[in-house]
Amino acid sequence: MICLGIIYDRLRWEEKELSKSADARGLDVNRVDAKTISLDSDWSSTDTQDKFGNIVLQRCISYFRGLHTTAFLESKGLKVINSMDVALTCGNKLLTTLKLEKANVPTPRTLFSFTAEGAIESLQTIGYPAVLKPVTGSWGRMVVKLNDKETAQAMIEMRSKIEGPLNQIFYIQEMVDRPPRDIRTIVAGDKIVASIYRHASPGEWRTNVSIGGKGDICKVTSELEDVVLRAADTVGGGLLGVDAMESENGILIHEINNTVEFKGAASVCGVDIANEIISYILAQNRR
Repeated sequence: MICLGIIYDRLRWEEKELSKSADARGLDVNRVDAKTISLDSDWSSTDTQDKFGNIVLQRCISYFRGLHTTAFLESKGLKVINSMDVALTCGNKLLTTLKLEKANVPTPRTLFSFTAEGAIESLQTIGYPAVLKPVTGSWGRMVVKLNDKETAQAMIEMRSKIEGPLNQIFYIQEMVDRPPRDIRTIVAGDKIVASIYRHASPGEWRTNVSIGGKGDICKVTSELEDVVLRAADTVGGGLLGVDAMESENGILIHEINNTVEFKGAASVCGVDIANEIISYILAQNRR
């Protein structure tokens, strides 16, 4: 009997659906709240498997909590989806961009700076409007459109006062001329499970469903499939949310999510995404 461990730090709709699908497929499910666990470096691989299961699905929202629990479990010989290497890359926009660029996967032009002065210089290079993003985080939080130098100086000064070393990394992207939408794809290995457009709400340029973006079905063209699957492979593959934009130069990949939310996609695409994810996990367990 396969026992699937699902590690989470917030029990969302997605984790509940994944548990239901796993139950329906005859799997034992061990749901583990990462906020309550104590991990012992002396545990054997058998001890760890008894507590977490044969194979583990990592669903923590917290980048660092997920990363470190995955590292522990992998050190004890458990297979975790996604792996620590994939999580490390996808949880950091700078690392993701570097891998995409190296693999010649189309992505917006991006500049990195480590001081407020350097960030202003980056903006002079890339021009206005531009987008300032945190290197870690999701749901569109702290993502700011910089329309002019005055706005940029104010926002960068504000960011530079926020404590924490990651807040002193200024990740600045060109503002891509695109329709008021982007494309969210759910990828399982070498397959696109679902694809939707995310439309920005009135008066908003960000498309995140968490801030009011609305979804509808996106047809998977050969171009979209090629670029998305190359992007997923570039970061190490697995269960991923690959976000793309339409531009005058074709499809661009602007973000890859390691613990992708799929409630919005499931509500419009007619695909049982949770069941597709469980099928992928079972296939990985047989390897």
